[in-house]
Amino acid sequence: MDENTAGFSTREIPAENMTEARISLEHLVWNARLIRERMNGKARIMGIVKANGYGHNVHKVAGALEASGVRDFGVANIHEALELKTGGALKKAATILAFSSPLASHIEYFLRYGIDMTLCDSATLHTAGEIAAAHHKTLAVQVKVDTGMGRLGILPESAMELLREIDRSPFLELTGIYTHFAESATPRGFTHQQLSAFRNLTAEYEHASGRTVCKHAANSGAILSAEESWLDMVRPGILLYGYHPAKNTSCRLAVKPVMQVESTVIFIKPVTAGTTVSYNRTWRAPEASSIATIAAGYADGYSRALSGRATVMINGKSYPQVGTVTMDQIMVDLGTKHDVKKGDKAILFGWEGLSAEEIADITGTISYETLCSVSSRVKRVFV
Repeated sequence: MDENTAGFSTREIPAENMTEARISLEHLVWNARLIRERMNGKARIMGIVKANGYGHNVHKVAGALEASGVRDFGVANIHEALELKTGGALKKAATILAFSSPLASHIEYFLRYGIDMTLCDSATLHTAGEIAAAHHKTLAVQVKVDTGMGRLGILPESAMELLREIDRSPFLELTGIYTHFAESATPRGFTHQQLSAFRNLTAEYEHASGRTVCKHAANSGAILSAEESWLDMVRPGILLYGYHPAKNTSCRLAVKPVMQVESTVIFIKPVTAGTTVSYNRTWRAPEASSIATIAAGYADGYSRALSGRATVMINGKSYPQVGTVTMDQIMVDLGTKHDVKKGDKAILFGWEGLSAEEIADITGTISYETLCSVSSRVKRVFV
């Protein structure tokens, strides 16, 4: 080991981050309150915190939601469930539902840590019953019904027998039945068909079994557009993080973006007319100008598809991004007169400058992907 590096720690590096995602938990709680007010006591809220809280940090998000009264949380799979369960963010008893259909090797962990398991088929039911019996513990399960999403779930015509099997099993406890809408922002048409099939099934089950069970179907789009789908619980995702799921929802809430991605100007240089910038020389300066280099690129989640199509806010003014987005840097055209200096903050998107939705429109995707694409090397800073 070189004597100059002996004992070196990354803690010695100055704390200031070149690129960071600033997370406003105040905005998150504000958004949750707006959703709760829309519910008006008609349904409880399951906070969807999968994919590391849509890239915002699952522990901070879940902790803030729990403090605001949320007691149910939805994650993608057992790995995310265990991360949330054991991470120390939740201070009270909470229900955590993992949406994925589990592998047999996962079932023991649902039992051990008290996670609600999604059940979609009889084979998994039998395996789960055997494993639960071997541990002399009761496994909480929720049945996912595929009413038209075509992704996971048992078909409605087969669901009654699965539900009866659960009721006959001494080691399985049914804690919920749910479905997922394919086009929830459009309440009529296919969404209405899905809801009708789901309600018919759950009504039949509750009548036959003589018990009621928690029923949930409404995601962010249905929260806004289909009040009849709220049932016992709703599952807001993108709304919590400050964006609407579609532009055509019948109701709009005054939600606030929770994430703002900021980077740093690390270099400024004057260029003459005709100077080209970045890979493949896709941009040429039309006149003498100044180019600022900013310490963020597609490895940070700033998509290469934004090349030459977006703006960046520096000191309250928007400047065009020019040239091809590179892995670690982007360039912006400051023009001939500016007050930008090295070290200034550059806002890529958030509650100032462009929104994640506007970034998504440029790249042909959705705000969900824009948020989830912010990479792990971008430090989350909570404000």
